[in-house]
Formats: sequence, structure tokens, C-alpha cells
Amino acid sequence: MPEPALLAHDLVRVLGDRRVLDGVSLTASPGRRIGLIGENGVGKSTLLRLLAGADAPDSGSVVRPGDLGFLHQEMPYEATQTIADVLADALREPRAELAELERLGDLLSRTPQEADGYGELLDAYGQRLDRAQEHEVWDADRRAALVLAGLGLGAVPHDRPLGSLSGGQRGRLALAALLVRRPSALLLDEPTNHLDDEAARFVEEEMRALPGAVVVASHDRAFLDAVCTDVLDLDPAVDGPVRYGGNYSAYQAERRAARERWERRYAEEQEELAALRQSAGVTARLVAPDRGPRDSEKMGYGVRANRVQSQIARRVRNANRRLDELERGQVAAPPRPLRFRRDRLVTAPEPGADRDGALVALREVRVPGRLTVDRLDVTATDRLLVTGPNGSGKSTLLAVLAGRIAPSGEVRRRPEVTVGLLAQDSDFPHPERTVRATYTRALGFERAEAVPLASLGLLSDAELGRPVGQLSVGQRRRLALALLLADPPELLLLDEPTNHLSPLLCDELEDAMGAGPGAIVVAGHDRRMRERWQGREVRLTAGAPVR
Repeated sequence: MPEPALLAHDLVRVLGDRRVLDGVSLTASPGRRIGLIGENGVGKSTLLRLLAGADAPDSGSVVRPGDLGFLHQEMPYEATQTIADVLADALREPRAELAELERLGDLLSRTPQEADGYGELLDAYGQRLDRAQEHEVWDADRRAALVLAGLGLGAVPHDRPLGSLSGGQRGRLALAALLVRRPSALLLDEPTNHLDDEAARFVEEEMRALPGAVVVASHDRAFLDAVCTDVLDLDPAVDGPVRYGGNYSAYQAERRAARERWERRYAEEQEELAALRQSAGVTARLVAPDRGPRDSEKMGYGVRANRVQSQIARRVRNANRRLDELERGQVAAPPRPLRFRRDRLVTAPEPGADRDGALVALREVRVPGRLTVDRLDVTATDRLLVTGPNGSGKSTLLAVLAGRIAPSGEVRRRPEVTVGLLAQDSDFPHPERTVRATYTRALGFERAEAVPLASLGLLSDAELGRPVGQLSVGQRRRLALALLLADPPELLLLDEPTNHLSPLLCDELEDAMGAGPGAIVVAGHDRRMRERWQGREVRLTAGAPVR
């Protein structure tokens, strides 16, 4: 029996005074894995909630399989429940399938072939058998053990209460429960957050092996490349959301071409509109200048004048009609793309400064249980990538470099060096203030005027007047980054900078971190960033010193 499709038609969702989704339709057929792409705040998570039935649309409809799975931000279990409870719930359906298959098989063995209802019973057994094979129910317990191991939970005792797990562990357990269930349709919101490389690759393999439909919102470009058969771009487009065939890399190429076509179409249309306005308002009136007849023309002047005026009137009418048609159906202006300004990313060292000497030098630095660094120098033009598994001390190292943690050992900083840190959590003390007001108050009026927030290419004009408390996690990250870039430091520290940013903005950030002035230290697990990194790399291992 084929897996059912997930269907959405003309979904509209309004939150407050903002129309988050406006007529979005989606067909997710079995075997298709659709990546949701778009800037922060365009409605990716909202669309997932509507597809899952967690929220109701203001208009439109969704048809979903009965056994749809949705990766919630919070697990639907009590803190006192255990890992064993979660696994039992995940295995409930395959165990029920086996029990029903056994019941039907037993009943079939005791029913004579010539008995009434034998054919219907045989059909029911065959359908149940097909379903059990598709969902690999005989292998469910073994698969549960493999999934837990693949997500780094294999060694965690099953009697551990959920309240004793870290946030990352709870997220991985929720994902493991869905992979064990193998639902007919799977909805995932940032599934690779907090996963190391090995666990992320394991999830990719599991996704590709699922027989049903998958819809996933993710900033992880390597994951989107490895998994997706289609990409749905929710960013503004001339004809609304666009679905692209292929993975993220294919989408990038197609989107660039589509954007160029939109810009060219808009420019050509605006040029035609300008010409028509000129024709209707000025040119037509100049066709017959106001002059009197010559002596040789006096006999036919009135006839020719009427003919000219008739031609002028017809041209004006045609121009006005075409102008009206174009103005009613003209292509919207392409929204200004969010772009980093490379010159805003970091500050160049002062003239005459030692560009090769260390901005910050660490010697025999220790943070008990978290970080050990024997020696590390960060120079004035460094590009340093800090990698390592979760818990290896990446965030701790950045906090030490920023002066937010005082370790044992020696930390030498160049006098008056300016340091900026983008932490993983971007919280603002006054959520009722608008983005613009928050920016101005943090920087001061003169600096905010000198470097307008809109000029940094991190937030759209429509977002500047919104209260900070209404921003998405990714939009708050952008605002925090904007505050750093508006008064750029000599040493910029970025902790998981691509988390919660759109894939396209991640591409822009990588490009902006290329060759140039100032020093940048990035702590990150983003596989695509690591593949393209051009500077130094320091890999941390829990319990092992950096030398």
C-alpha cells in the first residue's frame, strides 16, 4: 500500500498585524524530501505547524496522513518520565502492527478457504503485511538501539528521567523517537541543531531511507544538499513562493537565475512605463506644433489639421490604455536583498600597529572541567575556526578571549584592543522596544545616525519598527550582530554564527569573512563553513589541551 501524500492548499496565516503566509500550497508525495528555505520570519516554522495541525490556518486546508510525525521544540512528556517511556511510546505502533498481523495470521490459519469471508480476511492480512514490511516493524527494536547510538544516546541509561537530560539530549531523543516510528510523513524544524558531524550524517542516511514524505526547515546547507529532492523558497518572489527541483546547491544556481530574470523584467517594465508616460504626457503634444498655415497650404490646412489631431488623439489613447494595463499588472519591485557590507565586518588595526603580533595570547589557561589551553595566539588579521564536538569547550574559549570568563593561567591582551562577542543566545532586556529604538539606545544617537541599521543588510525595513520581543530567534541574532558591526571591533568572536540564520545569509556571512582587516574567531559546527574555511583551524577535544 503506497504511503499517503501530505497536501496543503492556499494556506493563509495572520499573526497580529502581519500576514506571515499568504496563499501557500504544497504537495509532499511519498519519497519527496522538501527543504523550506527563506529569511528569518518568512513563516517556515509557521508553515510546519500548520502542516502538523498544531496551529489552524486563517484560511486554506491541509490533508495529512494519520500517522504524521512532527519534531516539536519541546517534548510532549513529563520531566519525571524516562527514556524507556519515550522508546515504548515510539515502539507502540510497530508493536501494535505486529500484534494485529499475528492475530490476522492466526485467524487466517483457522479459517477454511471455502468459508465466507476468507477472501476479505486474506486481503486484510496482505495489506497489513505490506504495511509491516514498508515500516520494517520486525526490525523496530533493533532499529531503536541503532538510532539511539547514531544520535549519541546509546550509552545513556534508559531509566534516566527526562528532566536530568540536557536540552541537546532531549532534542536528540525526540528526533530518535520519530526515526524509530518511521511515520508516513515527517515534519522537522532545524533537526541538526546541536548534532555533531557523525550524528548529522546518520540523520541524513535515515532521512534518505524513509519511504514517506519529509518537509524540513533547516539552516544546515550541507544537510539540505545531502537530503533534499526539492526546495521551497518562501522568500518574496514575483509569482509567490517557488519550488525548485534538486538540493540546495541546485537551488542556489536556479534562484540566482530567477532573481536576475525578475530584476530584468522589472527594469524593462519600468523603462516601458516611463516611455509611455512620456508619450502620453509630452511627445504626443509635440507631434503637431502650434503654427499657422503657409500660403501654399491654406486651401487644405483644415483637412490636414483635423487628420493630424486625430492621429495625435489616437496615439494618446493607445499610450494611455497600455499605460493603464501596465500599471494595473506591473511586476513588484524585487525586495532589496540582505547583504553584508564587507567593510563593516571588522576594524583594521591602527596605522603603525603590529599586524603580526598577538591581539590576545593565552598561556597555560585552565577552566576546570571545560577548557585547557597550553598556548594560543590570535593575531591582528587572523581568521581562526574553532571546531570540536559538543562539550569540548568552544564557547568557553570564546568567552575567555572576550574576557567574560577569568581562567587560571595567563591571558595577555594588546592595550585598548576592542573585542566583540556574538554569543549563541541573543536576549534583549526591553522586548517592548522597537528594533530601531534598541539599536539607537545601544549605540547612541550619533553612531546610529552614522551607521544606519538598514545599511548593514541584516534586517529588512519592515522589521525595524517591530518590537524586539516579536522577532524570531534568527532576527534577534541578526540584531545582535548588527550592534557589533555598527561599531566594529578589532577582534570579532562569533559563536555558532550560522545557527538560526537563513542558508543564503550564511553564504553572505562566509563571503564577508574572507580576506580583509581585523581578526575573526569563529566557533562552529557548520560543515559547509568548515569545508570552505580559508584560515587557521583549532580543533578542541574534551579533556585534551590546545597546544
